[in-house]
Amino acid sequence: MRYVIDPPAIPSLPVIGREERFPVRRVFCIGRNYAEHAREMGATVDASTPMFFCKPADAVVTDGGDVPYPSATADLHHEVEMVVALKAGGQNLNAAQAIQAVFGYGVGLDLTRRDLQAMAKAKSHPWDVAKAFDHSAPVSALRVASEAALHAHTRIRLEVNGKLRQEGHLNEMVHGVADIIAALSRLFELKAGDLIFTGTPAGVAALQRGDHFRAELQDIATLEGKVV
Repeated sequence: MRYVIDPPAIPSLPVIGREERFPVRRVFCIGRNYAEHAREMGATVDASTPMFFCKPADAVVTDGGDVPYPSATADLHHEVEMVVALKAGGQNLNAAQAIQAVFGYGVGLDLTRRDLQAMAKAKSHPWDVAKAFDHSAPVSALRVASEAALHAHTRIRLEVNGKLRQEGHLNEMVHGVADIIAALSRLFELKAGDLIFTGTPAGVAALQRGDHFRAELQDIATLEGKVV
């Protein structure tokens, strides 16, 4: 097929232990999935209605690349999150089908222009400009699900310039992985290549130019990078 302009490159992530890469189709995120984080943001958790938003696929920063400090903000915040990559999809999935759709796991940062988010909240506007900007989703290499020993006390953490900023455990999530995928599948037709950010523990704070960050999903994936 011929196009009137060159088609954009397909964003992709490395896979630990493999030469092949994982192509990224869409990026979904769940908000307020750790109660302590919701409280620090002055919000409450409605466990009956998960809250989702999206980022563009080309917001993903891969292979430890530098993260440019975004325009139009003076308050860029980090939110460390487990990232789930799908090898299959569908609609109206049950929990068993949802977990079978998982290809692998990684760790990422949901970067947020917090000042723009606060203004959007105050005006009851969408959060797109606060969440879906360029380079707003650094993600680690993925570990295949069959090689990832996830359990309730798997730790997720973030250090900035060698100092601990965020730390939590997966059993603190309001909605687990299977429930998140199943809920999303009632709103969207999920497909192979989709990424899902699964929420952040408490401790979000500002990043500055020159900051080095190191995110870890215990025994599964690490992500290191620099804000420039």
